[in-house]
This record gives sequence, C-alpha cells and structure tokens, in this order.
Amino acid sequence: MPEELPGSILPVPDQQYQGPIYFDAKHATEKLPPITAKRPPAGAPNVLLVLLDDVGFGASSAFGGPVNTPTAERLAGGGLKYTRFHTTSLCSPTRAAMLTGRNHHAVGMGHITETATPAPGYRSTRPNSCTPLAEILRQSGYNTAQFGKCHEVPVWESGPTGPFDHWPAFSGFERFYGFIGGETNQWTPALVDGVTAVDPPDDPDYHLMPDLADKAIDYVRQQKALTPDKPFFTYFAPGATHTPHHVPKDWIAKYKGRFDQGWDAVRDETFARQLQLGVIGPDSDLTARPDGIMAWDDVPEERKPILRHQMEVYAAFLEYADFHVGRVVDAIEEIGELDNTLILYIIGDNGASAEGGLEGTYMITTASNGGGEYETVEFWNENLDKIGGPEAYNHYAVGWAHAMCTPYQWTKQVASHYGGTRNGTIMHWPGGIEARGEIRHQWHHVIDVAPTILELAGLAQPHTVNGVTQVPMHGTSFAYTFNNENADERHRTQYFELMGNRGVYHDGWTAVTKHRTPWDVVAQAPDFSLDVWELYDTTKDWTQAHDIAADNPEKLAELQQLFLIEAVRHNVLPLDDRAAERMNPAIAGRPTLVQGDKLRLFPGMTRLGENVAINVKNRSYAVTAQIQVPESGAEGVIVAQGGRTGGWALLTDGGKLAYHYNYCGLRRTTVTSSTTLSPGEHQVRVEFAYDGGGIGKGGTATLYIDGDEAGKDHVERTHPLYFSFDEGLDVGVDTGMPVFEGYKTARGRFTGTIDWADIELGDDDHNHLIDPEDALAAALRHQ
Repeated sequence: MPEELPGSILPVPDQQYQGPIYFDAKHATEKLPPITAKRPPAGAPNVLLVLLDDVGFGASSAFGGPVNTPTAERLAGGGLKYTRFHTTSLCSPTRAAMLTGRNHHAVGMGHITETATPAPGYRSTRPNSCTPLAEILRQSGYNTAQFGKCHEVPVWESGPTGPFDHWPAFSGFERFYGFIGGETNQWTPALVDGVTAVDPPDDPDYHLMPDLADKAIDYVRQQKALTPDKPFFTYFAPGATHTPHHVPKDWIAKYKGRFDQGWDAVRDETFARQLQLGVIGPDSDLTARPDGIMAWDDVPEERKPILRHQMEVYAAFLEYADFHVGRVVDAIEEIGELDNTLILYIIGDNGASAEGGLEGTYMITTASNGGGEYETVEFWNENLDKIGGPEAYNHYAVGWAHAMCTPYQWTKQVASHYGGTRNGTIMHWPGGIEARGEIRHQWHHVIDVAPTILELAGLAQPHTVNGVTQVPMHGTSFAYTFNNENADERHRTQYFELMGNRGVYHDGWTAVTKHRTPWDVVAQAPDFSLDVWELYDTTKDWTQAHDIAADNPEKLAELQQLFLIEAVRHNVLPLDDRAAERMNPAIAGRPTLVQGDKLRLFPGMTRLGENVAINVKNRSYAVTAQIQVPESGAEGVIVAQGGRTGGWALLTDGGKLAYHYNYCGLRRTTVTSSTTLSPGEHQVRVEFAYDGGGIGKGGTATLYIDGDEAGKDHVERTHPLYFSFDEGLDVGVDTGMPVFEGYKTARGRFTGTIDWADIELGDDDHNHLIDPEDALAAALRHQ
C-alpha cells in the first residue's frame, strides 16, 4: 500500500513526547527532541500564480494576439503553453474555483457576490468543507501572500466591521495587499492592507500596477532572506485589464495607429498568427462575427478614430500589466529562485469584456445610469486624449472585446462558448519541467490548478481541515503533461454555467446553449425551455465554428443529459437568470449591513461602499451634521459619497456651506449658502426633495444653517443605480477620486470638527421602479 502523502489531516496533529519526565532539567540524562519549524516535503517549489483580468484568448502576443506581452512570451519560451485551458467566464466564479480546486457552484460562487441567493450554489459563502489552497499550503509550511484583486467576499461582509472569514487574510494568506471587489480605479485605488483600508501614496504619478509589483517583490525578497528553506506561495492578481483601462500616456503612445484597420481585420490577422504559432488546430476555422456587432466597414467614419483609440488604450494597459508581471519574475530570478519557482501565468479570468457596450464608454457609469447621450462624437473628440488617465473611467467597445477572443465565439459572461471560457495559460518551472518552448493541447480547467500545485509540493489533498471533513477536489492535476506532449488527457468531463449560458464538455464533444447576450442589456432572457442547443465535435472543429446538432440528435441528447447529471452533482440547479429577485437583497434572501431609514456617521468613517452605506438614490433624503468651525473658518468635506464617476457631497467651500451633485462626471450642480459660516458650533443640513415620476429624476437641494434656509437650487438629473463600484461614503474627507473638483484642502479634508452626521431617508422611495435587467447589467459590468 503506497505511503500517504503529508497533509491529509490539517492542522498537522501534535507529536506527543513519549520519553521520561524529570523533576529537575539539570538531572535529565536524555536529550529532548528539538522544536522543529513546520515545512512542506523537501523539494516543494515556490509558487507564483498570476491571474490577469478580462483578457481574451486572442489578445496576448504569446497566443497570436496584437498586444505585446514579452513576459508571457519569455515564460512560454522557457516552459509550456496550454492552448485548451478554461475558466468559468466570470470573475468571482473563476477565482473561487481556482483557489479551491472545486467547481464554482460547489463552493457557492455560481455568480458574482452582489447577486447571492440562499441556493447552495449561489450563496457566495465558501463551505468549510472546501478549504482554499492557500490555507492548505499555509498549514503545510508555506509562506503565503496575495497581491491585487479579491472579488470573493460576500457583499454584506465587505465593510470595515467584517466579519472577515472570507477575506484573503482569513482564507490562508498571511499577507494581503490589494482591493476587495470587482474593480478599482488604477490611479486612486481603494486599497486594503490585511483587513485595514489604506490610502495610496500621495504621488501624482502613482498607479496600482507598479505598486502591486513593488509589494510582491518586497515580499519574495524578504521571505527568502529570512526563511530561505521555506517555499512561498505568491498569488499576483492585478485588476488589469478590467475596466477602467487606466495606463500612463507613454505606454498608450506605443500603439498609435496599430488598430487603424479595425476589429474585423485584427481578427483576421490574429487568426493567421495563431495558425502559424500552432496555438489552435491546423484545420481550425475562424468563427463568424455575431449579427449584433457592426462590421468595421459599416462603422461611421466620424466614430472610427474614437474606437481605434479605445483599443490603443486597452492594448497599452495589457502590455503595462505584463511588464510588471515581468518585474516580479525578474526579482525571483535575481534572488536565485527562478529554477525552483513554479510560475503559472493565466492570461485572463474569463474572455474579454463586452460590458463597454457597442460604442464603448468614457465613463462606465453612463452605461447603467443613463447619460450615454452626453457621450456624443463631439464630446469624445474633445476628451479623447483623456481616456486612460485619471479623468476618465473608460471601457472599449464590444467589437474589440470580440476581436480579443479570436478565434472563438462570444465573450466574457458567455459560459457556453470558448470565447467566454478559453484563456491562454503558461507553465514555467525550469527545475521541474524539462520541456522548453513547447505547446500542450490537453484539455484543462481552472479547477485543475490547486490539485497541480499540491501534487508538485508533495502534499495530499486533505481529508480533514480544522476538524471538518473535506469535499474531494474536482480538478485533475496536469503535471502529467509536463514532459509528455502526447499524454492522454485526464480532464474528460466539465460542465459550464453562468446566468443560464450553459454547456458541457466530454471527450472532445461540446453541447452548449447561449441563454443571453452580455451587451444586450435590455433584452429579457427567454424561458430556459426555448434555449437552442448547439453541438460541436472539437476533435475536428477546434473553434466551435460548425454546429452539427441537427445531424446528431442522439449525441446532443446524450450530452444534455450529462449536463443535468453534472448540474445536480455540483449545485448548479436551480438555474437562475432572475434579475429583480437577485438584485433586491430582501427578496433574494441575503443579509444587508444597513437597516432602516437613518444612519448616524462619525468622523473617521470612510470607504463605506454602496453595499454598506444607506441608499439615497431615487428618493428624498436629508443630511444633517453638527460641526465646529474654527476662528480661521472651515473648509472641506462634511459627508461625501462616490467620486469622479458620480456622487454627492455636503461640504464647506470658501467658508460657505455647499452641496455638490456630480452626475456621471458629465453634469454637475453646486448649491452654495448665501452667508459664510461663522466660528463656533453649527448644525448644517441639506434637504434633497426628489422630483419623483420615475428613477434617475432630478430634485431640489435646500441648504440650512442652524435651521435657517441658506440656499436652494435644482439638480437636473441623478444616478438611478449606483455612483461607483470602487469609491465609498466618507466623513470629513473624500478618499479616492474627488466628487467635487474644487476642494481647497488635500482630499477635501475638513479643517473644522465634525461631531456627527445623520443621513435620513424620505418616504417617497422610487427604487421599485428600477428595471431589474438594468440593475443586473450594472452589477455585471463591474465584476
């Protein structure tokens, strides 16, 4: 019987001392066994796991794409490319599956955390029976660290009071530096160190990508300097290339004119390179462009320069991210650890994102809050050079997203087709992989990552962790492919499902059905019984270009039945494409942090996200604060919510009380008091009387100082759905990007004293009028 690998029971059971016991240590005749540090088996490698965001298969030059990714090419040249590696088609599910080795529904992450329901597959809370990889490695003697994005925290646990059970710092990572949620502003990110919110450095040239790389480099250097005999597990998951596409101008300049030919020609060029590189089958066909995406030749000439530049910015962002991944790799090499470091570089957590809509967006908030009519050709031409910079929150058009998924159909969110799920992946480990610069075509999935790392570390998949019996991992290690390019593939069956888009792979066949289109945000999803299934034999049709369902009804029925078996086994059912029920926490059945119609705030309360703070949209509300004005006068924020993409602030400006409303960064209204606030104690207040008649309407803002009316004006339009997915509500300061551009103190920090502030809601709530499909689409744009 083979010897059991270490780590089957965690924590490792205590070793009881069996020798004699002496009253006086000086009289002991037997030496006690020394205390030994916890270590994994000899030869366990360091691990650098890199996961980029929203990068389609056809983007990186390593897989034939138009974007230079020299780090990916370098690692592939010294290791292996995996051409048939798959994700779940969406952010949170992919990450949860990868970090546990189980299918995403089995760990409660059937969708993003913002749409959780009580159904086992959609709770967004990881079961204790599915301990994450980082915790297994930590308890087995690894040092563990995560840098970048974490979108696996339930929204009701994302506030400053926790609980923190599902945060990286309590999921096995001894060190976490990054952000919680689907996205963040790259110039002023909502950073977290451990479980504590921190501000980025006050540096006009600051950008998140180099900061994350710096922190990762510092970590691996320190870890090896202090514990050279202990391996590290470093998970590097930057927000690149998720919206906003933020990147320094000199990187954008590299791509000027590189996409003038348009998205159709870019697809053709990419496809030709992919055939030449051998990252797709030699008999592959390029799939057709969906009818909903305009042919480049049909795009109005006046809009083409705008669309070209959107892609130039995106390409720069991807190359910039790859460059900083390379800096981390270089640091590992400089400390002499590259040969003993397993680097797994997954180029995307899903396909490219189509959430920018058919024309792209300057401010992504307009895609969900209305206001798209303000982004005219004239507006774009006046502001085109600003995209990529701190004044914009930009995203490219669907046509580019589709091109970045070449040669496959569809994009991110479409779990049924490879455009949503197939991501180029690279494995590099000079000390353990003999092959150099080779390609592997065996079929694998993101759930295979954890079993692979455990096998290479010489560790068991644990039976029990902290006394809880573990669900066996669903993934299959792909270490068997390292030195045998012709090895029979071992991951033979895999289901896919996301918002009703679903399918199954089995021994080369795929049966799939697309239930909804990601950029068609107003279309009602059809009844599941009306979905049309497609069938592909990918042993002959690599790209899913030729549907043969009509000619093979028995095979289709066989695979449809297999999908149902897998769906029952892994908590996929009930299928859930509901919008209204899932976007309303009370109906969906998930907790909400704030209850009632009043919230009292105190100084120091900052970065309260929109899932944590009280909701003032589509209704009347009042903000009241007790403040102390010094002899020199008061300047700065009393309460602010949101940022440059939209929000509001009660503040003092030039010594006067003011209320500022920022609609999507495109329309602004400021109401200012007629008198200056005198030194001493004051109660200040703004009453916002909502116009009614639907959602996103205007309202009248009236200022009061010590009960006396001090100013009034009308706000033309308000946000119906959200202000920002990465900014928050602040008291006494405005963290992140400013709501109001005219602050006279750094970050709008208030120069007086705030005793307290209350937000009270009116009884004219219009939120029930929100189209649930719009609300769901808004959430999906930011994961």
